[in-house]
Amino acid sequence: MADNHLKELVDQLTLEEQVSLLSGQDLWSLNAIERLDIGSLRVTDGPNGARGAKGSGGLLEGAPAASFPVGISIGASWDVDLAEEIGAALADEVMTKGAHVLLAPTVNIHRSVTNGRNFECHSEDAELTAKLACAYIKGLQDKGISATIKHFAGNESEIERTTMSSEVDERSLREVYLRPFEDAVKLADTWGIMTSYNRLNGTFTSEHDWLLEDVLRGDWGYQGIVMSDWYGSHSTAETVNAGLDLEMPGPTRDRGDKLVTAVEAGEVSREVVRKRALTMLRLLDKTGALNSTRPKQELSVDAPEHRALIRKAGSAGAVLLKNEGAILPLKETNGKVAVIGPNAKIAQIMGGGSSQITPHYRVSPWDGLASRLGEEQLIYAQGCTNHRFEPLWTCDIKADYFNNQDFAGDPVHTDVFSSAEVVWGLPIAEGHVTDPNRFSVRMSGTFKAEKSGLHQFGVNSAGYLKLFVDDELVVDAHTDWEIGHTFFEEGCDPVVGEKALVAGLSYAIRLEFVTNENAKLLYAAFRAGIGIGLSDKDILDAVQAASEAETALVFVGRSGEWDTEGSDLQDITLPGRQNELVSAVLKANPRTIVVLQTGGPIEMPWVKDAPAILQAWYPGQECGNAITDVLFGDTEPGGRLSQTFPATWVGNPTGGKGDEVYPGKDGKVLYEEGVFIGYRHYLKTGIKPLFPFGFGLSYTDFDLSDMSVVSNGTKATASVTLTNTGKRAGSTVIQLYVGDVQASVERPMRELKAFKKVSLDAGESQCIELTLSERDFAFFDTANRLWRVEQGEFTVEVGLSSTDIRCCETIQMEAMTMKP
Repeated sequence: MADNHLKELVDQLTLEEQVSLLSGQDLWSLNAIERLDIGSLRVTDGPNGARGAKGSGGLLEGAPAASFPVGISIGASWDVDLAEEIGAALADEVMTKGAHVLLAPTVNIHRSVTNGRNFECHSEDAELTAKLACAYIKGLQDKGISATIKHFAGNESEIERTTMSSEVDERSLREVYLRPFEDAVKLADTWGIMTSYNRLNGTFTSEHDWLLEDVLRGDWGYQGIVMSDWYGSHSTAETVNAGLDLEMPGPTRDRGDKLVTAVEAGEVSREVVRKRALTMLRLLDKTGALNSTRPKQELSVDAPEHRALIRKAGSAGAVLLKNEGAILPLKETNGKVAVIGPNAKIAQIMGGGSSQITPHYRVSPWDGLASRLGEEQLIYAQGCTNHRFEPLWTCDIKADYFNNQDFAGDPVHTDVFSSAEVVWGLPIAEGHVTDPNRFSVRMSGTFKAEKSGLHQFGVNSAGYLKLFVDDELVVDAHTDWEIGHTFFEEGCDPVVGEKALVAGLSYAIRLEFVTNENAKLLYAAFRAGIGIGLSDKDILDAVQAASEAETALVFVGRSGEWDTEGSDLQDITLPGRQNELVSAVLKANPRTIVVLQTGGPIEMPWVKDAPAILQAWYPGQECGNAITDVLFGDTEPGGRLSQTFPATWVGNPTGGKGDEVYPGKDGKVLYEEGVFIGYRHYLKTGIKPLFPFGFGLSYTDFDLSDMSVVSNGTKATASVTLTNTGKRAGSTVIQLYVGDVQASVERPMRELKAFKKVSLDAGESQCIELTLSERDFAFFDTANRLWRVEQGEFTVEVGLSSTDIRCCETIQMEAMTMKP
């Protein structure tokens, strides 16, 4: 619809109707205005899949959907074309869920290696993040699905994220943390931006007029909508005046009648409300929601082309960290292969939190290897566990809802859950049949013990919870309940009880959940798991399996229980006894390949002993197939690290600098390191990382030569010849870094400014050109609020990682300035 018609339409709306467009109707949709045939906009979570809104289990249930690799895996691919392909595929997925907007991509920067949500973000580097995000957005929006780039801004930790103030100087904001958002606005024309939960320099981002009006709409010329994160709005007049168009979710807490009253009281002008409503109508028009004919039903479409894309993307992001003696790729022989580790038979496909979806299927490493070699050639040993919580209890669990807190009377609603992990958005249950602050749920099911012995029963909950086994109270997370670090920092820490069970017997499990109205929680949630511990014998079994095999594959790492929204990691040590397991297997079999699945770096005390290490991240539903493809050389390990792996936690940019710098103190976290995060920090301090930014091995070798740089004093073009000197086709990433030789302010030794992923046949050479703009040489001059290039010498370096520089030229640049 032409914009003049949209302006006519907004002027036909009453004040109340305009206001109704500025907040959600429920968790995932906006209010329709039937009087004028204005449809309802529907949104769905991403960024690694489109979950949809179906399922009474709230955030954690939904119609099955394609599960794509997580953000750090896409980041490690360094593949702009692949990111666009994934965005386009996700647009198709969003349509099958009857939605118009995907709440993605996530582009916060990897400031600390322990941020629980690093898995969801691309990189520690703003250039790499920005380029991949723009491609992802293009893929989505070319098909009429709106992106919602998030979280704007300064949300680099999950600790006290709803109240913490990120104290960041403007130069660091402009050069690092705002850069992906700026490019998304200026280069990708993103239609949506989501504010973060945290405060930025003391002010909530959802009511931060400098951020939303001066920078976003003023400096960058943004025309799209700004929405809050869920329950991330804290006021009425302040948010509307500051530039927040949409409060989510609904029903509204801060708008509706409160906003109408604020207008009548003169706290918000009618023109501001009209402006916000017009911005919403423009989004409805772009996405087809204005007069939507898209069906509201949610479909599960397991598209073969999406399966193939996910499998390809998993390989493209896998990073080969070590390969002594060219042990990889594996050759198919008749020799036994030991498949060992807690992640061997579990498909770790995604991180935790709001990005979780119900996948169409999960291919574990064992599944992938068995499909290729046959189970008879494999030997399995778990060795140890790596779970944060006890293994999730799954069965058909009957749930009876009561509209009171003592299970009195008859249930007002009955449901069936497939697992004992539920996050309810409020209000609760279909039909809103319970008081969201005062209800209880009694759940019942069975558990059949596979082994005899002492079992652990673990629960955590946002609300009160008790667990009974055959009517015996085993776990009490009610009596002494207090807020901990689960369920977005609204749930208690795990409470564990024990009971001896007998193999082959079934036991009646009962859970009793009651809301905690006194804590004023945003969510009601619970999780219950049942497990039996492993012992020294299990590690010995793994050693025995490794010693009997020709090759041993050890699958270790973390899971979405650790790499998750809502809490940060305590350290970067492999959980449980995994380091002990890896060391033992390496001693038992010199042909041992360690396959890591984490959402970020880990310490590797056994790194010198391991001949081969593959970092596979969380690659989506094709997990085991993608890993197997790489191990046997069907595909290249196409990834390069998008985040530096430090040797120890204390060596990372926020390590050992006091609570003020990380994790925060007295409600503030100081970004004291300024622009020196990631590889910039290691280059400045001389601290040697375990594996540097941009690093990754191939199954072939590459050489860079014949570099030249042509500059007119304001811009530059670098050309370099890349040659595949190996014996097979392969890919690598050419990385171009710029350094200011003598600046008036402290600047990094080198900063990534351009890159290109290139595939070459054996013996092939190709001349690659990379262009540099004025901004690529500039720093942000805070005093004058502009970008400044100082006259003088700049280094232009080309290499295969931040520490593997193969060619360097020095050029002269003229002094110049640019508007912010």
